[in-house]
Amino acid sequence: MRRNRFLGLTALGIAVGGVFVGAKPAYADLPVIDPASIIQEIKQINVLGTIESALTSLLGKSGPLATLMGDNTYGTVQQLLQEGFTQQANYSKASIGAMENITDASNEAMAQYDLQLRDAQIRDEQTASPTACTGLDNGVSTQAAAIQGDAVGFTLGQIEDVRDESGPTSPSYYGQAQGVASENAEHLNYYCDPNDVAAGLCANSTTATADADQRFSSLFGSGTYANQTAVTTAKDYAINLIEPVAPAALRGDQLNSIAGQDAAVQRRSYNARISLAQNVIDYIVGMQSPSVPLTSQQQTYLTNMGLPQQTTGSWLQVLQINAESRISDINWNAQLQSMPPAAVNREIALELALNNYLEFQIFSIDLKNAAVNATTLAQIAQHDFQPEVQMPTPNIN
Repeated sequence: MRRNRFLGLTALGIAVGGVFVGAKPAYADLPVIDPASIIQEIKQINVLGTIESALTSLLGKSGPLATLMGDNTYGTVQQLLQEGFTQQANYSKASIGAMENITDASNEAMAQYDLQLRDAQIRDEQTASPTACTGLDNGVSTQAAAIQGDAVGFTLGQIEDVRDESGPTSPSYYGQAQGVASENAEHLNYYCDPNDVAAGLCANSTTATADADQRFSSLFGSGTYANQTAVTTAKDYAINLIEPVAPAALRGDQLNSIAGQDAAVQRRSYNARISLAQNVIDYIVGMQSPSVPLTSQQQTYLTNMGLPQQTTGSWLQVLQINAESRISDINWNAQLQSMPPAAVNREIALELALNNYLEFQIFSIDLKNAAVNATTLAQIAQHDFQPEVQMPTPNIN
């Protein structure tokens, strides 16, 4: 307690002493002012004002830049710059629009080009080429000529079968001598040669027809017989080749006897073999008989190949033109070089079809050859078969 009291008295003494002595108070809470700093700030403000005045003088309406930029007749510099930038922006927008239009036009032109190109491709794929039309004409001619050729061969076969069988309307019906006389008369009337003239059998002979009924060229010539006379000559050659004179017919009492019946069996076998041989040759004659009119392209091909010029062709010659033109016709080969792929494919298809047709015709000929070979084999076997001993007639109860 005494210590606290002592401290209080000490503080009171210090306060009273301060009052009576007259010590000055401290002003620590008043603001501090630095005159030198204030003067420095004022100088900087004056510098900025000088700079502002200089810029104003430089950029003002009457300043040097304004003088260089011209007067304000067309507006201030700010206005002119703004309008310039605006115009530049407009130019950029116009340039973009123009490029869009150019691009659109280019795309449209390219689309039109692609469309026309595709149209041309479709046209080439769907439109028949001239060679395809020619191939179709040849195919139609071939088929028509085949029908006509078969008809000619069949008709000749029917006529000659009656002759070979010594039917009622044939010369040998009345005897073999009549058949020989008829054959000689046919030769002397149409194919008289110098020897016949010298023997007094005929009046005159021509080189073109002399012995034509004996010559191979009468059967196979240029591919088509020139006319009906040439067809008849080929038929006469076929007759001399297969059966010049038919055996006399078996008639009346000859057929009623046992020997006549045996002879009739042999005669029927003979007639069958002769009919086969004769009809094979008649098929060849029919193939070369004039059957269908030739197109202008076919006639041109015959001219280019050096063959006889004619307006009517045979089955064989139409086939010849159709097949050989692919390897020897200049016009066809020239067109082949410029054919589009679709036309080439069609040409290949036509050639494959022609190949199939020829293969079938070869098969048909092979069938005839098989019949001829079988007949030859049977004839040889029959000729070689001879009984070793004469056998007695058996008794049959």
